[in-house]
Amino acid sequence: MFEKWNEDYKMWIFIALAMIILEMFFFNHGLIFSIIIEIGMIYIGRKWMPKTRGKVLFWLGILLFAITIFNMMAFKLLILALIVHFGYQFYLTKKKPKKVQPRAEQRKADERKEAVVQKKNLLTNKISGHQNTSEEVYEWGDINIQCGLGDTEIDLSYTVLPNQENIIFIKNLIGNVRIYIPYDVEVSINHSVIVGSSQIFDLVEKRAFNRNYIFETENYNQTEQKVKIVTSLIVGDIEVKRS
Repeated sequence: MFEKWNEDYKMWIFIALAMIILEMFFFNHGLIFSIIIEIGMIYIGRKWMPKTRGKVLFWLGILLFAITIFNMMAFKLLILALIVHFGYQFYLTKKKPKKVQPRAEQRKADERKEAVVQKKNLLTNKISGHQNTSEEVYEWGDINIQCGLGDTEIDLSYTVLPNQENIIFIKNLIGNVRIYIPYDVEVSINHSVIVGSSQIFDLVEKRAFNRNYIFETENYNQTEQKVKIVTSLIVGDIEVKRS
């Protein structure tokens, strides 16, 4: 059931993106200009926060961007297609419920349960809001999060990293990412951004548009204790510093 839902989810995401791109580039070229302006308003608004003009520009950009998407013919057709698709699927399940009879081999496999321990997450998925690692000593665990609006700050000075490749994976719509790395830890960074700026140690780019960066410290492949950072932002800045 969950696998089928996951397949449908990926299919509809692909269809939505394809329809929006087709409308933008082939049927309504003005949408490209509008979306670029709105993303620029969001980015500049984030830069000017917490000043009043920054908040006004940021939320105005969000509002205009949402209105632009909702008014697209592709979006309306997609909503209609989703309603028809899931309505039809619901009709089929009511008309002919699917029966699954587990085989004897499956029942035996289910009886052999494997012990699994759930570990506490350092950071979690958030729709909005700032989050950061503890300012006291904490136990390390790989980080894999997706966020909506807000900043993420990770300080590795308060933990002991295992002698292995430790992973930090962050996907964010709008917000900044700051990561502080101890001096004796090697780092690999793969950063993708639509609109933002970056400061990777001494390398600074104040205005980045649709960029992808890959950096690696000199001894990354020769050492055991290291951190692999993979970040993806729509609008926002990344800052990686030594601490």
